[in-house]
Amino acid sequence: MYSLFEGLKTAEVSGLLKQARVDHVPEGTILLAEGKTVEGLYILKSGEVEIRKQIDEKEEVLATIRKNDFFGELAGIKGKRNSTSAIATRKSTVISFDPKVFSRMVAKYPRISWNVARALSDRLRASNDALQNQIVIQRLVDQREISRLHAIVEATQTVNTSLQINRVLQLILQEAIRITFAERGTIYLVDENTNEIWARIIAGNEINEIRQPIGKGISGYVAQTGETVNIADAYNDGRFNPEFDRRSGFKTKNILCMPMRNRDNKIIGVFQLINKRHGTFDFDSEDENFLKAFSVNAAIAIENSRIALQMVQSERLSAVGRMAGTIVHDIKNPMSTIRVYAQVLKKKAGNEEAAELVDQIIKQIDRLVNMAQEVLDFSRGVSQLNVQPIKFDEFLSGILVFLEKDFEKRNVELIVRNEYTGDVEIDADKITRVILNIGGNAGDAMPTGGKFFVKTRANRENLVIELQDTGSGMPEEIRRKIFEPFVTFGKKHGTGLGMAIVKKIIDDHQGTIDIDSELGKGTTMTITLPLKQNKAG
Repeated sequence: MYSLFEGLKTAEVSGLLKQARVDHVPEGTILLAEGKTVEGLYILKSGEVEIRKQIDEKEEVLATIRKNDFFGELAGIKGKRNSTSAIATRKSTVISFDPKVFSRMVAKYPRISWNVARALSDRLRASNDALQNQIVIQRLVDQREISRLHAIVEATQTVNTSLQINRVLQLILQEAIRITFAERGTIYLVDENTNEIWARIIAGNEINEIRQPIGKGISGYVAQTGETVNIADAYNDGRFNPEFDRRSGFKTKNILCMPMRNRDNKIIGVFQLINKRHGTFDFDSEDENFLKAFSVNAAIAIENSRIALQMVQSERLSAVGRMAGTIVHDIKNPMSTIRVYAQVLKKKAGNEEAAELVDQIIKQIDRLVNMAQEVLDFSRGVSQLNVQPIKFDEFLSGILVFLEKDFEKRNVELIVRNEYTGDVEIDADKITRVILNIGGNAGDAMPTGGKFFVKTRANRENLVIELQDTGSGMPEEIRRKIFEPFVTFGKKHGTGLGMAIVKKIIDDHQGTIDIDSELGKGTTMTITLPLKQNKAG
Protein backbone atom coordinates (compact mmCIF):
# COMPACT_ATOMS: atom_id res chain seq x y z
CA MET A 1 0.00 0.00 0.00
CA TYR A 2 1.30 3.46 -0.89
CA SER A 3 1.73 5.60 2.25
CA LEU A 4 -0.01 8.56 0.58
CA PHE A 5 -3.25 6.58 0.27
CA GLU A 6 -3.35 4.98 3.73
CA GLY A 7 -6.96 4.91 4.99
CA LEU A 8 -8.49 4.96 1.51
CA LYS A 9 -10.45 2.10 0.00
CA THR A 10 -8.91 -0.04 -2.70
CA ALA A 11 -11.41 1.12 -5.28
CA GLU A 12 -10.68 4.76 -4.43
CA VAL A 13 -6.92 4.18 -4.80
CA SER A 14 -7.42 2.42 -8.14
CA GLY A 15 -9.45 5.35 -9.38
CA LEU A 16 -6.77 7.85 -8.35
CA LEU A 17 -3.95 5.83 -9.96
CA LYS A 18 -5.76 5.93 -13.29
CA GLN A 19 -5.14 9.71 -13.28
CA ALA A 20 -1.38 9.27 -12.81
CA ARG A 21 1.55 8.77 -15.16
CA VAL A 22 4.09 5.97 -14.68
CA ASP A 23 7.74 6.59 -15.71
CA HIS A 24 10.81 4.36 -15.63
CA VAL A 25 13.86 6.56 -14.95
CA PRO A 26 17.58 5.69 -15.00
CA GLU A 27 19.98 6.28 -12.13
CA GLY A 28 20.95 9.95 -11.76
CA THR A 29 17.65 11.38 -13.05
CA ILE A 30 16.73 14.69 -11.39
CA LEU A 31 13.01 14.43 -10.59
CA LEU A 32 12.80 17.69 -8.62
CA ALA A 33 15.27 20.55 -8.90
CA GLU A 34 15.96 22.85 -5.94
CA GLY A 35 14.64 26.36 -6.58
CA LYS A 36 12.41 25.31 -9.47
CA THR A 37 8.60 25.37 -9.48
CA VAL A 38 7.08 22.15 -8.15
CA GLU A 39 6.20 19.96 -11.12
CA GLY A 40 3.96 17.43 -9.36
CA LEU A 41 3.66 14.84 -6.66
CA TYR A 42 5.57 11.56 -7.01
CA ILE A 43 5.12 8.10 -5.55
CA LEU A 44 8.12 5.77 -5.67
CA LYS A 45 6.91 2.41 -6.96
CA SER A 46 10.44 0.85 -7.05
CA GLY A 47 14.04 1.96 -6.73
CA GLU A 48 15.45 4.71 -4.50
CA VAL A 49 15.43 8.51 -4.44
CA GLU A 50 17.47 10.90 -2.30
CA ILE A 51 16.22 14.29 -1.09
CA ARG A 52 19.19 16.67 -1.17
CA LYS A 53 19.84 20.29 -0.23
CA GLN A 54 22.68 22.58 -1.20
CA ILE A 55 24.40 23.89 1.96
CA ASP A 56 27.26 26.29 1.24
CA GLU A 57 29.29 24.52 -1.46
CA LYS A 58 28.29 21.01 -0.43
CA GLU A 59 25.15 19.02 -1.25
CA GLU A 60 23.76 17.30 1.86
CA VAL A 61 21.39 14.30 1.86
CA LEU A 62 18.36 15.09 4.06
CA ALA A 63 16.28 11.96 3.44
CA THR A 64 16.06 8.76 1.41
CA ILE A 65 12.73 7.87 -0.23
CA ARG A 66 12.00 4.15 -0.27
CA LYS A 67 9.49 2.00 -2.13
CA ASN A 68 5.81 3.11 -1.71
CA ASP A 69 6.80 6.49 -0.19
CA PHE A 70 6.01 9.86 -1.83
CA PHE A 71 7.69 13.25 -2.37
CA GLY A 72 6.86 16.61 -4.00
CA GLU A 73 3.95 17.11 -1.62
CA LEU A 74 4.04 20.91 -2.10
CA ALA A 75 2.64 20.41 -5.59
CA GLY A 76 -0.80 21.40 -4.36
CA ILE A 77 0.36 24.90 -3.40
CA LYS A 78 0.29 27.12 -6.47
CA GLY A 79 3.62 28.71 -7.45
CA LYS A 80 5.58 27.04 -4.66
CA ARG A 81 9.21 26.33 -5.42
CA ASN A 82 11.16 23.26 -4.38
CA SER A 83 13.32 23.78 -1.30
CA THR A 84 15.24 20.58 -2.06
CA SER A 85 16.16 18.33 -4.97
CA ALA A 86 15.04 14.76 -5.60
CA ILE A 87 17.45 12.50 -7.49
CA ALA A 88 17.09 8.83 -8.41
CA THR A 89 20.09 7.00 -6.97
CA ARG A 90 19.28 3.81 -8.84
CA LYS A 91 17.01 2.73 -11.68
CA SER A 92 13.48 3.58 -10.46
CA THR A 93 9.79 3.53 -11.36
CA VAL A 94 7.79 6.59 -10.29
CA ILE A 95 4.08 7.41 -10.35
CA SER A 96 3.46 11.13 -10.84
CA PHE A 97 0.37 13.33 -10.40
CA ASP A 98 -0.12 16.69 -12.07
CA PRO A 99 -0.38 19.52 -9.45
CA LYS A 100 -3.99 20.22 -10.47
CA VAL A 101 -4.93 16.54 -10.13
CA PHE A 102 -3.21 16.38 -6.76
CA SER A 103 -5.16 19.48 -5.56
CA ARG A 104 -8.45 17.82 -6.49
CA MET A 105 -7.37 14.60 -4.71
CA VAL A 106 -6.65 16.50 -1.48
CA ALA A 107 -10.01 18.34 -1.70
CA LYS A 108 -11.96 15.13 -2.25
CA TYR A 109 -10.11 12.91 0.25
CA PRO A 110 -9.09 14.79 3.45
CA ARG A 111 -7.26 11.62 4.58
CA ILE A 112 -4.59 12.37 1.99
CA SER A 113 -3.96 15.74 3.70
CA TRP A 114 -3.49 13.90 6.99
CA ASN A 115 -1.03 11.48 5.40
CA VAL A 116 0.90 14.38 3.86
CA ALA A 117 0.98 16.27 7.18
CA ARG A 118 2.23 13.18 9.01
CA ALA A 119 4.93 12.60 6.39
CA LEU A 120 5.97 16.25 6.55
CA SER A 121 6.26 16.04 10.32
CA ASP A 122 8.43 12.92 10.10
CA ARG A 123 10.62 14.44 7.44
CA LEU A 124 11.04 17.73 9.29
CA ARG A 125 12.10 15.78 12.38
CA ALA A 126 14.50 13.67 10.31
CA SER A 127 15.87 16.78 8.56
CA ASN A 128 16.30 18.53 11.90
CA ASP A 129 18.18 15.53 13.26
CA ALA A 130 20.33 15.41 10.14
CA LEU A 131 21.16 19.13 10.39
CA GLN A 132 21.95 18.81 14.08
CA ASN A 133 24.26 15.90 13.33
CA GLN A 134 25.87 17.95 10.61
CA ILE A 135 26.40 20.83 13.05
CA VAL A 136 27.97 18.46 15.57
CA ILE A 137 30.19 16.93 12.91
CA GLN A 138 31.21 20.36 11.63
CA ARG A 139 31.99 21.47 15.17
CA LEU A 140 34.22 18.42 15.62
CA VAL A 141 35.89 19.14 12.30
CA ASP A 142 36.43 22.78 13.30
CA GLN A 143 37.85 21.72 16.67
CA ARG A 144 40.15 19.25 14.93
CA GLU A 145 41.28 21.95 12.50
CA ILE A 146 41.97 24.31 15.40
CA SER A 147 43.94 21.54 17.09
CA ARG A 148 45.87 21.03 13.87
CA LEU A 149 46.61 24.76 13.65
CA HIS A 150 47.85 24.72 17.23
CA ALA A 151 49.96 21.68 16.36
CA ILE A 152 51.45 23.50 13.36
CA VAL A 153 52.23 26.54 15.51
CA GLU A 154 53.84 24.35 18.17
CA ALA A 155 55.74 22.35 15.56
CA THR A 156 56.96 25.55 13.90
CA GLN A 157 58.16 26.92 17.23
CA THR A 158 59.94 23.64 17.93
CA VAL A 159 61.80 23.37 14.61
CA ASN A 160 62.97 26.97 14.89
CA THR A 161 64.75 26.35 18.20
CA SER A 162 67.94 25.32 16.39
CA LEU A 163 70.02 26.50 13.46
CA GLN A 164 72.10 23.32 13.09
CA ILE A 165 70.89 21.52 9.98
CA ASN A 166 71.10 18.00 11.48
CA ARG A 167 69.14 19.10 14.53
CA VAL A 168 66.60 21.00 12.42
CA LEU A 169 65.96 17.94 10.25
CA GLN A 170 65.60 15.77 13.34
CA LEU A 171 63.08 18.17 14.91
CA ILE A 172 61.05 18.48 11.70
CA LEU A 173 60.83 14.70 11.38
CA GLN A 174 59.88 14.26 15.05
CA GLU A 175 57.02 16.74 14.72
CA ALA A 176 55.77 15.24 11.46
CA ILE A 177 55.76 11.75 13.00
CA ARG A 178 54.09 12.96 16.21
CA ILE A 179 51.20 14.80 14.58
CA THR A 180 50.47 12.22 11.85
CA PHE A 181 50.90 9.27 14.25
CA ALA A 182 53.42 7.64 11.91
CA GLU A 183 55.65 4.83 13.09
CA ARG A 184 58.77 6.20 11.43
CA GLY A 185 59.82 8.48 8.62
CA THR A 186 62.57 10.13 6.61
CA ILE A 187 63.16 13.65 5.33
CA TYR A 188 65.01 13.92 2.03
CA LEU A 189 66.53 17.17 0.81
CA VAL A 190 67.08 18.06 -2.83
CA ASP A 191 70.68 18.46 -4.01
CA GLU A 192 70.41 20.51 -7.21
CA ASN A 193 74.13 20.15 -7.96
CA THR A 194 73.95 16.35 -8.27
CA ASN A 195 70.24 16.04 -9.19
CA GLU A 196 69.76 13.77 -6.18
CA ILE A 197 67.82 13.65 -2.95
CA TRP A 198 69.68 12.81 0.24
CA ALA A 199 68.90 12.06 3.85
CA ARG A 200 70.86 11.49 7.03
CA ILE A 201 69.90 8.31 8.86
CA ILE A 202 70.78 7.84 12.53
CA ALA A 203 72.02 4.31 13.25
CA GLY A 204 73.16 3.95 16.85
CA ASN A 205 75.76 6.65 17.46
CA GLU A 206 76.49 7.10 13.75
CA ILE A 207 74.83 9.35 11.19
CA ASN A 208 74.85 7.86 7.71
CA GLU A 209 73.96 9.69 4.52
CA ILE A 210 71.91 8.01 1.82
CA ARG A 211 71.38 9.34 -1.68
CA GLN A 212 69.30 8.44 -4.71
CA PRO A 213 68.66 10.08 -8.09
CA ILE A 214 65.63 12.33 -8.44
CA GLY A 215 62.95 10.32 -10.20
CA LYS A 216 63.99 6.97 -8.70
CA GLY A 217 61.78 5.26 -6.11
CA ILE A 218 58.71 6.73 -4.45
CA SER A 219 60.52 9.64 -2.77
CA GLY A 220 62.48 10.40 -5.95
CA TYR A 221 59.24 10.38 -7.96
CA VAL A 222 57.64 12.87 -5.53
CA ALA A 223 60.73 15.12 -5.70
CA GLN A 224 60.52 15.09 -9.50
CA THR A 225 56.77 15.51 -10.00
CA GLY A 226 55.63 17.33 -6.86
CA GLU A 227 52.75 14.85 -6.55
CA THR A 228 51.57 13.38 -3.25
CA VAL A 229 51.81 9.59 -3.02
CA ASN A 230 49.54 7.99 -0.40
CA ILE A 231 49.83 4.19 -0.49
CA ALA A 232 47.44 2.18 1.67
CA ASP A 233 49.14 -1.17 0.97
CA ALA A 234 52.83 -0.84 0.15
CA TYR A 235 53.34 -4.44 -1.00
CA ASN A 236 50.56 -4.12 -3.57
CA ASP A 237 52.14 -1.03 -5.15
CA GLY A 238 54.69 -1.62 -7.90
CA ARG A 239 56.66 1.50 -6.96
CA PHE A 240 57.54 0.14 -3.52
CA ASN A 241 60.94 -1.54 -3.13
CA PRO A 242 60.78 -4.14 -0.31
CA GLU A 243 64.56 -4.60 -0.19
CA PHE A 244 64.95 -2.42 2.92
CA ASP A 245 62.29 -4.45 4.74
CA ARG A 246 64.10 -7.67 3.85
CA ARG A 247 67.41 -6.37 5.16
CA SER A 248 66.08 -4.76 8.34
CA GLY A 249 63.18 -7.03 9.26
CA PHE A 250 60.86 -4.01 9.33
CA LYS A 251 57.36 -4.38 7.85
CA THR A 252 56.13 -1.44 5.77
CA LYS A 253 52.33 -1.29 5.63
CA ASN A 254 51.39 2.14 4.29
CA ILE A 255 53.32 5.17 3.07
CA LEU A 256 52.62 8.89 2.81
CA CYS A 257 55.16 10.72 0.67
CA MET A 258 54.76 14.46 0.04
CA PRO A 259 56.90 17.27 -1.37
CA MET A 260 58.32 19.91 0.95
CA ARG A 261 57.88 23.34 -0.62
CA ASN A 262 59.30 26.69 0.41
CA ARG A 263 57.61 30.10 0.25
CA ASP A 264 58.24 30.27 -3.51
CA ASN A 265 56.50 26.90 -3.98
CA LYS A 266 59.82 25.34 -4.93
CA ILE A 267 60.41 21.71 -3.93
CA ILE A 268 63.39 21.57 -1.57
CA GLY A 269 62.73 18.17 -0.03
CA VAL A 270 60.37 15.26 0.54
CA PHE A 271 58.50 13.94 3.59
CA GLN A 272 58.24 10.16 3.72
CA LEU A 273 56.15 8.77 6.59
CA ILE A 274 55.56 5.07 7.17
CA ASN A 275 52.87 3.05 9.00
CA LYS A 276 49.99 5.03 10.52
CA ARG A 277 49.50 4.04 14.18
CA HIS A 278 46.16 5.69 15.01
CA GLY A 279 42.57 6.08 13.83
CA THR A 280 41.84 4.30 10.57
CA PHE A 281 45.48 3.13 10.39
CA ASP A 282 45.74 4.75 6.94
CA PHE A 283 47.15 8.19 6.20
CA ASP A 284 44.25 10.45 5.23
CA SER A 285 43.59 13.88 3.73
CA GLU A 286 44.02 15.53 7.14
CA ASP A 287 47.57 14.18 7.34
CA GLU A 288 48.22 15.48 3.84
CA ASN A 289 46.79 18.91 4.69
CA PHE A 290 48.93 19.12 7.83
CA LEU A 291 52.14 18.25 6.00
CA LYS A 292 51.28 20.70 3.22
CA ALA A 293 50.86 23.53 5.74
CA PHE A 294 53.82 22.42 7.85
CA SER A 295 56.17 22.09 4.89
CA VAL A 296 56.43 25.85 4.37
CA ASN A 297 57.50 26.39 7.99
CA ALA A 298 59.84 23.39 7.84
CA ALA A 299 61.40 24.74 4.63
CA ILE A 300 61.93 28.15 6.28
CA ALA A 301 63.70 26.46 9.21
CA ILE A 302 65.95 24.51 6.82
CA GLU A 303 66.80 27.57 4.76
CA ASN A 304 67.49 29.58 7.94
CA SER A 305 69.93 26.89 9.10
CA ARG A 306 71.67 26.97 5.71
CA ILE A 307 71.96 30.76 5.82
CA ALA A 308 73.30 30.57 9.38
CA LEU A 309 75.89 27.98 8.29
CA GLN A 310 76.98 30.18 5.40
CA MET A 311 77.32 33.15 7.76
CA VAL A 312 79.35 31.10 10.23
CA GLN A 313 81.62 29.81 7.46
CA SER A 314 81.99 33.29 6.06
CA GLU A 315 82.93 34.63 9.48
CA ARG A 316 85.34 31.74 10.08
CA LEU A 317 86.93 32.32 6.68
CA SER A 318 87.22 36.00 7.45
CA ALA A 319 88.85 35.18 10.80
CA VAL A 320 91.28 32.80 9.08
CA GLY A 321 92.03 35.52 6.56
CA ARG A 322 92.78 38.04 9.30
CA MET A 323 95.02 35.50 11.01
CA ALA A 324 96.79 34.65 7.75
CA GLY A 325 97.26 38.35 7.04
CA THR A 326 98.88 38.82 10.42
CA ILE A 327 101.11 35.79 9.88
CA VAL A 328 102.18 36.92 6.42
CA HIS A 329 102.90 40.40 7.75
CA ASP A 330 104.82 39.13 10.77
CA ILE A 331 106.89 36.43 9.09
CA LYS A 332 107.73 37.96 5.74
CA ASN A 333 110.46 40.23 6.99
CA PRO A 334 112.23 37.71 9.26
CA MET A 335 111.83 34.99 6.63
CA SER A 336 113.31 37.30 4.02
CA THR A 337 116.25 37.95 6.32
CA ILE A 338 116.73 34.22 6.95
CA ARG A 339 116.55 33.59 3.21
CA VAL A 340 119.26 36.17 2.54
CA TYR A 341 121.47 34.63 5.24
CA ALA A 342 120.88 31.19 3.72
CA GLN A 343 121.98 32.45 0.30
CA VAL A 344 125.13 33.91 1.86
CA LEU A 345 125.82 30.58 3.60
CA LYS A 346 125.40 28.79 0.29
CA LYS A 347 128.08 30.95 -1.31
CA LYS A 348 130.42 30.30 1.60
CA ALA A 349 129.62 26.58 1.79
CA GLY A 350 132.75 24.54 1.43
CA ASN A 351 131.17 21.53 -0.22
CA GLU A 352 128.31 20.49 -2.50
CA GLU A 353 126.35 18.69 0.23
CA ALA A 354 126.17 21.80 2.42
CA ALA A 355 125.04 23.90 -0.55
CA GLU A 356 122.30 21.38 -1.26
CA LEU A 357 121.10 21.54 2.35
CA VAL A 358 120.97 25.34 2.16
CA ASP A 359 118.88 25.05 -1.02
CA GLN A 360 116.45 22.88 0.89
CA ILE A 361 116.24 25.51 3.64
CA ILE A 362 115.50 28.22 1.09
CA LYS A 363 112.80 26.09 -0.52
CA GLN A 364 111.18 25.40 2.84
CA ILE A 365 111.23 29.12 3.68
CA ASP A 366 109.54 29.91 0.36
CA ARG A 367 107.05 27.10 0.93
CA LEU A 368 106.12 28.40 4.39
CA VAL A 369 105.57 31.96 3.17
CA ASN A 370 103.61 30.76 0.12
CA MET A 371 101.35 28.57 2.27
CA ALA A 372 100.40 31.51 4.47
CA GLN A 373 99.89 33.70 1.39
CA GLU A 374 97.65 31.06 -0.23
CA VAL A 375 95.41 30.90 2.84
CA LEU A 376 95.20 34.69 2.79
CA ASP A 377 94.39 34.76 -0.94
CA PHE A 378 91.75 32.05 -0.55
CA SER A 379 90.01 33.86 2.30
CA ARG A 380 89.92 37.02 0.20
CA GLY A 381 88.79 35.22 -2.97
CA VAL A 382 91.96 36.30 -4.80
CA SER A 383 93.03 34.28 -7.85
CA GLN A 384 96.47 35.00 -9.25
CA LEU A 385 98.58 32.56 -11.23
CA ASN A 386 102.17 32.85 -12.38
CA VAL A 387 101.97 30.41 -15.27
CA GLN A 388 105.21 29.39 -16.93
CA PRO A 389 106.13 26.52 -19.26
CA ILE A 390 108.20 24.02 -17.32
CA LYS A 391 109.79 20.62 -17.88
CA PHE A 392 107.34 18.41 -16.03
CA ASP A 393 109.60 15.48 -15.14
CA GLU A 394 112.16 17.82 -13.54
CA PHE A 395 109.40 19.66 -11.68
CA LEU A 396 107.92 16.40 -10.40
CA SER A 397 111.29 15.05 -9.28
CA GLY A 398 111.82 18.17 -7.12
CA ILE A 399 108.47 17.65 -5.38
CA LEU A 400 109.04 13.95 -4.82
CA VAL A 401 112.22 14.70 -2.88
CA PHE A 402 110.10 16.41 -0.20
CA LEU A 403 107.47 13.67 -0.25
CA GLU A 404 110.00 10.85 -0.01
CA LYS A 405 111.71 12.29 3.04
CA ASP A 406 108.37 12.81 4.76
CA PHE A 407 107.13 9.32 3.83
CA GLU A 408 110.32 7.67 5.17
CA LYS A 409 109.37 8.85 8.65
CA ARG A 410 105.85 7.43 8.22
CA ASN A 411 106.92 4.05 6.81
CA VAL A 412 105.18 4.85 3.51
CA GLU A 413 106.62 3.55 0.25
CA LEU A 414 106.61 6.03 -2.62
CA ILE A 415 106.04 4.42 -6.03
CA VAL A 416 106.39 6.65 -9.10
CA ARG A 417 105.28 5.84 -12.66
CA ASN A 418 105.89 8.98 -14.67
CA GLU A 419 105.03 8.54 -18.33
CA TYR A 420 105.23 12.21 -19.31
CA THR A 421 108.49 14.10 -19.68
CA GLY A 422 107.37 17.03 -21.83
CA ASP A 423 106.44 20.62 -21.01
CA VAL A 424 103.35 21.88 -19.22
CA GLU A 425 102.14 25.42 -18.50
CA ILE A 426 101.42 25.74 -14.77
CA ASP A 427 102.08 27.87 -11.72
CA ALA A 428 104.80 25.61 -10.32
CA ASP A 429 104.53 26.86 -6.73
CA LYS A 430 100.77 26.31 -6.59
CA ILE A 431 100.79 22.86 -8.19
CA THR A 432 103.56 21.95 -5.76
CA ARG A 433 101.20 22.98 -2.98
CA VAL A 434 98.50 20.74 -4.47
CA ILE A 435 100.66 17.61 -4.66
CA LEU A 436 102.26 18.13 -1.24
CA ASN A 437 98.88 18.76 0.37
CA ILE A 438 97.40 15.58 -1.10
CA GLY A 439 100.54 13.65 -0.18
CA GLY A 440 100.38 14.96 3.39
CA ASN A 441 96.73 13.89 3.72
CA ALA A 442 97.63 10.47 2.32
CA GLY A 443 100.37 10.10 4.94
CA ASP A 444 97.86 10.96 7.69
CA ALA A 445 95.53 8.27 6.32
CA MET A 446 98.31 5.65 6.64
CA PRO A 447 99.44 5.99 10.27
CA THR A 448 100.96 2.50 10.31
CA GLY A 449 102.51 2.75 6.85
CA GLY A 450 101.44 1.86 3.35
CA LYS A 451 102.02 2.80 -0.27
CA PHE A 452 101.60 6.06 -2.18
CA PHE A 453 101.49 5.88 -5.99
CA VAL A 454 102.22 8.81 -8.28
CA LYS A 455 101.21 8.08 -11.88
CA THR A 456 101.30 10.54 -14.77
CA ARG A 457 100.31 10.36 -18.41
CA ALA A 458 99.32 12.77 -21.12
CA ASN A 459 97.16 12.89 -24.19
CA ARG A 460 97.16 15.49 -26.92
CA GLU A 461 95.73 18.27 -24.73
CA ASN A 462 95.88 17.28 -21.06
CA LEU A 463 98.24 16.09 -18.37
CA VAL A 464 96.76 13.53 -15.97
CA ILE A 465 98.25 13.12 -12.49
CA GLU A 466 96.94 10.22 -10.43
CA LEU A 467 97.75 10.18 -6.71
CA GLN A 468 96.73 6.98 -4.91
CA ASP A 469 97.18 5.81 -1.32
CA THR A 470 96.42 2.56 0.50
CA GLY A 471 95.08 4.36 3.57
CA SER A 472 91.83 4.37 5.50
CA GLY A 473 89.73 6.04 2.79
CA MET A 474 86.75 8.23 3.58
CA PRO A 475 82.96 7.83 3.79
CA GLU A 476 80.76 8.96 0.91
CA GLU A 477 79.39 11.94 2.86
CA ILE A 478 82.90 13.33 3.42
CA ARG A 479 83.99 12.52 -0.14
CA ARG A 480 81.19 14.67 -1.53
CA LYS A 481 82.09 17.63 0.68
CA ILE A 482 85.87 17.36 0.92
CA PHE A 483 86.42 20.45 -1.22
CA GLU A 484 84.19 22.64 0.96
CA PRO A 485 85.86 24.98 3.47
CA PHE A 486 86.39 23.62 7.00
CA VAL A 487 85.61 20.02 6.04
CA THR A 488 88.15 17.59 7.45
CA PHE A 489 88.23 13.88 8.21
CA GLY A 490 90.40 11.76 10.49
CA LYS A 491 92.77 14.61 11.40
CA LYS A 492 93.28 16.30 14.76
CA HIS A 493 95.23 19.19 13.23
CA GLY A 494 94.66 21.49 10.26
CA THR A 495 92.20 24.21 9.34
CA GLY A 496 89.99 22.21 6.98
CA LEU A 497 91.00 24.57 4.16
CA GLY A 498 93.67 22.44 2.48
CA MET A 499 91.46 20.63 0.00
CA ALA A 500 89.35 23.73 -0.62
CA ILE A 501 92.55 25.55 -1.65
CA VAL A 502 93.60 22.56 -3.77
CA LYS A 503 90.28 22.69 -5.64
CA LYS A 504 90.62 26.45 -6.15
CA ILE A 505 94.12 26.06 -7.59
CA ILE A 506 93.02 23.35 -10.01
CA ASP A 507 89.99 25.41 -11.07
CA ASP A 508 92.23 28.42 -11.67
CA HIS A 509 94.34 26.20 -13.94
CA GLN A 510 91.17 25.30 -15.90
CA GLY A 511 91.60 21.72 -14.77
CA THR A 512 89.58 19.14 -12.85
CA ILE A 513 90.11 16.97 -9.79
CA ASP A 514 88.13 13.79 -9.08
CA ILE A 515 88.11 11.58 -6.00
CA ASP A 516 87.51 7.86 -5.73
CA SER A 517 87.56 6.68 -2.13
CA GLU A 518 86.22 3.81 -0.06
CA LEU A 519 86.53 3.20 3.65
CA GLY A 520 89.34 0.74 4.36
CA LYS A 521 90.51 0.65 0.75
CA GLY A 522 92.29 3.94 0.22
CA THR A 523 91.81 7.04 -1.90
CA THR A 524 92.67 7.99 -5.47
CA MET A 525 92.75 11.60 -6.63
CA THR A 526 92.93 12.24 -10.35
CA ILE A 527 94.04 15.68 -11.50
CA THR A 528 93.63 16.73 -15.11
CA LEU A 529 95.45 19.87 -16.29
CA PRO A 530 95.64 21.39 -19.78
CA LEU A 531 99.17 21.19 -21.18
CA LYS A 532 98.75 24.77 -22.43
CA GLN A 533 96.72 27.38 -20.62
CA ASN A 534 93.99 29.26 -22.44
CA LYS A 535 95.13 32.83 -21.94
CA ALA A 536 91.58 34.13 -22.35
CA GLY A 537 90.26 31.64 -19.71
